[in-house]
Amino acid sequence: MQAKMNRKAFRLLQIAVLASMTGAAWLPSAFAAQGDESLVDQTELQVRADWRETMSHLSAPSEGCFQAEYPSTMWKQVACNPAPARVHPIPRIRSLSLHAASAGGSETVGNGHDYALSSSSLISSTTGTFPTVTGVTSEKGVGVSAFGGGGILGPNEYSLQINSNFDGTTASCNGHSGCTVWQQFIYAPDYAVNGQGAVFMQYWLIGYGGSSCPSGFGSDGAGDCYRNSNIATAPDVPATQLANLKLSGTVVSGGNDTVTFTNGTHAYSVSASDTILRLASVWDQSEFNVVGNAGGSKAQFNSGSSITVKVAVNNGSTSAPTCASNAGTTGETNNLNLGSCSTAGGSTPSIQFTESN
Repeated sequence: MQAKMNRKAFRLLQIAVLASMTGAAWLPSAFAAQGDESLVDQTELQVRADWRETMSHLSAPSEGCFQAEYPSTMWKQVACNPAPARVHPIPRIRSLSLHAASAGGSETVGNGHDYALSSSSLISSTTGTFPTVTGVTSEKGVGVSAFGGGGILGPNEYSLQINSNFDGTTASCNGHSGCTVWQQFIYAPDYAVNGQGAVFMQYWLIGYGGSSCPSGFGSDGAGDCYRNSNIATAPDVPATQLANLKLSGTVVSGGNDTVTFTNGTHAYSVSASDTILRLASVWDQSEFNVVGNAGGSKAQFNSGSSITVKVAVNNGSTSAPTCASNAGTTGETNNLNLGSCSTAGGSTPSIQFTESN
């Protein structure tokens, strides 16, 4: 008996058919629109959402920088750009048993005071989204005195970050006692060039110590070493459009690690060897949020802002993960208050929480 095709399968088939005919003259104008979805009907919006989900988990064919445009599901390799030596630092208090009182004020998400998805098995990919965003009319990056007031500051200066746990040691530590690895998957406006967003990974050897870091790494002056991947250039997206954005990070032992950013009908991706940190062997916790843009800065939202944050993983399990409190690993912050956190199992176990002011 012929099986009935479910709606999602049909939509993905529709994407594939459209991809094979990209550029055909009969495609309606709605398909060609790159940013404005206000005139797109609900069925087409769902097809685009399915495309973004597909691209978030579709591996690039090699190391390098890539782009894709809806409805095509083929990555096109593009030129990479070098990343400047800006840092997205770890919290001032590095213990994984962080407490909100020591991590910042009541309206400070980040610098340790954040939820993270904790998995009982190794994570192979994490996807962060904002299912509901209400009341956000403005945002600006502001300096934080505890971090020297640094960062990329001003209107619409923020970053999206997926951050791993920083308690795992791998061969990348070269036997240095107390060294652990930490990896960030980042989208940041104006990071390298004003008017352009950057999609990249930042790698850390925390507690590496000594007077010199491994080749390719710079020192943060506190015994930690860091380096950036190359950058894939993406558009600057205003913070008022957070609900349209999706960020994912994927690791493959013996293969490539990948960060992918999608917005509307476009996807941007960077892949680099997992051997830089070997995160695939120790990744069991993921933080995702919108925070300041480098240098320990804060993303300051207008009063009345409310953002729902969802963190979903592939970890070889269908069991619900754990909401780990005060388990954030980035030093950047925002000015929102955390609500309660819920969990869900299934094909992509997840946590979800709301933050507002």
